[in-house]
Amino acid sequence: MLNIKFIVVDRTRAPFLAQGESFYLDRLKRYVHTEWIETKPASIKKGRPIHTILAEEGDAIAKRLLAREYIIALDRTGTEYDSEGLATRIEQLSLLHSHLTLIIGGPLGLPGKILDSAHEKFCLSKLTLTHEMSRLLLLEQLYRAFTIINNEKYHK
Repeated sequence: MLNIKFIVVDRTRAPFLAQGESFYLDRLKRYVHTEWIETKPASIKKGRPIHTILAEEGDAIAKRLLAREYIIALDRTGTEYDSEGLATRIEQLSLLHSHLTLIIGGPLGLPGKILDSAHEKFCLSKLTLTHEMSRLLLLEQLYRAFTIINNEKYHK
């Protein structure tokens, strides 16, 4: 069975989004082993350089990465898929790799160090989304992808 690790910066503060995350993580367990890792966010204060904040968050993410993992960073510069296309890509990756790691940054995104080390980048939408909303959207779309792969009724 495929293993998918999610690395996200900070915890989800909005209860309705956290509930949605739990809902889809539970549904995904039918298809894959999942691991959800929340890294500590860097302090965002007035006058603190963005590159310093991103470097700190990047170090926390990097500590959680393993050599055997195929790393996918979520970023607006990544490849954008429709639901069927995402299902096809996930199915292709599952045939080649046993461990996928998907990374979502904090409010400032991901540092170049993480983006450069990723094997590929996905874009969820050209719309601007909060990092918390992106988590829920990613989980729902992955669940949808697995129902498409398995010819199940959820996707219409």
